[in-house]
Amino acid sequence: MKRRSFLKAGLAAAFPFGAIAGAKKHANDRVQLGPRKLELSRMAIGTGTRGWGGSSNQTRKLGVRGLAELLEAGFDEGVTFWDSADQYGSHPHLKEALNRVPREKVAIMTKTISDSARDMKEDLDRFRREIGTDYLDIVLLHAETRPNWPEARKGAMEVLSEAQQKGIVKTVGISCHSLEALKVAAEHPWIEVDLVRLNPDGIRMDASPDQVIPVLQKMKRNGKGIIGMKVLGLGMHPDRIDEFLQFQLAQDFVDCFTVGCESEEQFRDIVKRIPSASVRG
Repeated sequence: MKRRSFLKAGLAAAFPFGAIAGAKKHANDRVQLGPRKLELSRMAIGTGTRGWGGSSNQTRKLGVRGLAELLEAGFDEGVTFWDSADQYGSHPHLKEALNRVPREKVAIMTKTISDSARDMKEDLDRFRREIGTDYLDIVLLHAETRPNWPEARKGAMEVLSEAQQKGIVKTVGISCHSLEALKVAAEHPWIEVDLVRLNPDGIRMDASPDQVIPVLQKMKRNGKGIIGMKVLGLGMHPDRIDEFLQFQLAQDFVDCFTVGCESEEQFRDIVKRIPSASVRG
């Protein structure tokens, strides 16, 4: 094999998803998300791995103090985006972390399954009490599968819009768990940001990457911010971490992404891998 062909083959094997050449990306890069231009770090620390029903791997394994220490360690490295949800039970853990770092220096995302105006009002009050903050940076409609979600969640959406006007919420959006719901979100004017399941193997995604990516590209063209999740495919392929990161970083429509680290060691390992996974070498 000729040297040029050999080199091209080697690069294709190492970077199969066509990472864009240029400046390296880092976990602590500052990005501006969505039409509100919310500033946050490229990587978020997720608190909801296998999370539902009020707990997650992070809350079960680390407890309030341990998860707060992980969030603080991330803050010290410039990773200032915290990903939580009511269903993960991680609000008290964020509250403890806010005893350690300045509130205005972090971006907090949480999520709700409420449909009605009454439930959404109660959620906003309770979420802020549980986290210990006067405002929330991002609030998402959580785990939506229904294509008619704009009608089903009209009451909750109206309350969130009112909360934006009052400065209680900065940015609103959705996390979809079906392709049909995602397609509606790509077009709907209320949606400002979308938390999307995206990885090269389609693990726990709304559909295959080939089906999902065109929808996300349309979403981006429509001016919405995109946050990747399930980035490492629930950790099902620990020997392919670099490949999974490279796939995420190669997508120019992805603004930032969340990784559910379960230890400081894992967090530091991911942070270290990101720069080399973001360029062709």
